[in-house]
Amino acid sequence: MIELTTSWAGPMAGCILADFGARVIKVEHPAGEVMRRQPHGIPGSDLMVQHETVNRNKQNVALDVRDPDDKAAFLKLCEQADVLIENFKPGTLAKWGLGYRDIAKVKPDIVYVSISGFGQFGPLSDRACYDPIAQNYCGWTSVAGEPGAGPLKAPTYLADDLAGLHAALGLLAALRHRDRTGEGQHVDVALTDCLLYTSNGNLTVGAYGLDLPKTGNQFLKAMPANTYPCADGHAYIATLLDTHWDAMAELIGRSDLSGLKLAERLERREELNGLLAGWCAPRPVDEVIAAFSARGLAVTRVNTYADVAAEPHIAARDMLQAVRLSDGVEAKLTGPSVKFSRTPTTIRHPAPPIGQHDPDLIGREKS
Repeated sequence: MIELTTSWAGPMAGCILADFGARVIKVEHPAGEVMRRQPHGIPGSDLMVQHETVNRNKQNVALDVRDPDDKAAFLKLCEQADVLIENFKPGTLAKWGLGYRDIAKVKPDIVYVSISGFGQFGPLSDRACYDPIAQNYCGWTSVAGEPGAGPLKAPTYLADDLAGLHAALGLLAALRHRDRTGEGQHVDVALTDCLLYTSNGNLTVGAYGLDLPKTGNQFLKAMPANTYPCADGHAYIATLLDTHWDAMAELIGRSDLSGLKLAERLERREELNGLLAGWCAPRPVDEVIAAFSARGLAVTRVNTYADVAAEPHIAARDMLQAVRLSDGVEAKLTGPSVKFSRTPTTIRHPAPPIGQHDPDLIGREKS
């Protein structure tokens, strides 16, 4: 698999497949891509967390595909590849003679995956787009945050992550088609499409002009479901089932409220939130969690990332894996999310330096 990408969405697609065991060759400009310079830096190292996270388990060659000699070397790599992933602005690679039709001439059954902001066609396909642009275009920021507040974007690369995930799924489906028919194809993945697809039907709600209010930490269709201050932090409590509400009412000493159905609870949202907040306020978070968990109710401490990094459950799930980086520093990197019973997923090797595999893959020393 060839990955001609930069930033996050494209490298994330390659990372997912590399974690699953695919051989992924990242083709990087000799000057290095943007994620090599994005904070945070890993303590004791000059390497960056985000770059090491999304480019592990890959090989790396340094090529400037606009240079004739490097372009020829790139095409040689493509001749042996099953998949090419790219996330340039639509039309850019075609201008350089490296579009889908160009690559299909040297590898007719290639699965060519293009990730972009607005897709390969449509009125906006030629617009520049980054993750926050996609979030705001799609309406996501209009429903995020507290009621009465302005638009709010996600604090992670949400659209990029989703596009990377959908690209990985799409290329697997395209490979399955190729296995059956021998046909390659062009797979078009847009950040905007992926974000809308995973917006819980809100695009359909919007098409009918139905209201989509901001709810902050609450849910429109569940009550109670909110963040509640405790004596030493915050707990998030979520109650979807009527039977869970009955157990909760008994727990907080309000058995008289047992039997309230969801519609009634939604109508009395402010009152019931106040009752639960009053019960939580004098108690430590651990006490609240223990009491709710003992009754099979959904609850968690509101953690920081530092908190969750120290959680025994995260250690048991191997979600932080110790990796010896290319400069010799050991770092804890976020591990693969999917667990297989037969083919365990691990970080087998760190993100390579630029051009580390040039001698093996393109027959010359590092640029």
